[in-house]
Amino acid sequence: MPGKAVVQVENLRKTYGALVAVDSISFEVYEGEIFGMVGPNGAGKTTTIECIEGLRRPDAGTLRVLGLDPHRDGDALRPLIGAQLQESALQDRICVWEALDLFASLYGAGRNWDPLLQGLGLAESRKTPFSKLSGGQKQRLFIALALVNDPQLVFLDELTTGLDPQARRAIWDLVSGIRTRGRTVFLTTHFMEEAERLCDRVAIIDHGRIVALDSPPNLIRDLAVDSRVVFTADSQFDTSRLEGLPAVTRVEVVGDRVVVHGDGDRLVVEVVNALSASGFRFRDFRTEQPNLEDAFLALTGRAMRD
Repeated sequence: MPGKAVVQVENLRKTYGALVAVDSISFEVYEGEIFGMVGPNGAGKTTTIECIEGLRRPDAGTLRVLGLDPHRDGDALRPLIGAQLQESALQDRICVWEALDLFASLYGAGRNWDPLLQGLGLAESRKTPFSKLSGGQKQRLFIALALVNDPQLVFLDELTTGLDPQARRAIWDLVSGIRTRGRTVFLTTHFMEEAERLCDRVAIIDHGRIVALDSPPNLIRDLAVDSRVVFTADSQFDTSRLEGLPAVTRVEVVGDRVVVHGDGDRLVVEVVNALSASGFRFRDFRTEQPNLEDAFLALTGRAMRD
């Protein structure tokens, strides 16, 4: 059973002139979960989260965050939440400890931020100016600043964009740790692996509307996304060898790489038997199970967007 709703969104709408950025969406975020919102560039993710944080005023709809209206009750709400924005910066010369001390002072005396330095791996960089930090260190600092008031609810907007894989996975561990400490996390991302790895539930938003909302396993299962068999062809491959098989839905050839889509229960056996019977030489044979990215593409399409 879901816990208490800490974010309630009903018929949220936001426009910029003729552009409808968010088109009457409704959803809830429950206490203690990591909730993700994913979508293509320009889908409405950041506008949605900024309306919920109280940074943008919606044109229509009802918002409740921890039982408060983020615009009418902003002064009461801000001490209860933390936010890492999509684009953030600090003065070049401010040191890590100075930034934490400054932000902590905004919430009153007695805020002990030193454990954040230790927990987020910033202790050795406490005297390092912001301009000298690596990308991963900057992101960890922004997470620390979002947590300095010990918030009940944390918003993280595209927190791993621009990071290398090692730094990205370190940030994932940190986010999981926030939930372990009993906090609720609302994040936006366009990395499907990130959403699948971290989130209890995911809302897929496209053109300002939520097109699906469920746990990653349920989204993958309910969309009946094909499994795949992938192998490298040692010579030019004739797709007709496999296209007539009952378990195969389609065959793609890109250079010497062959991708066979179909029913996971029978696909591997039928493909292997057909290739063996024909005497065709192949290598690097492997199976790929459907994932959240497949579900995302099935719902939003494959066309590139600006």
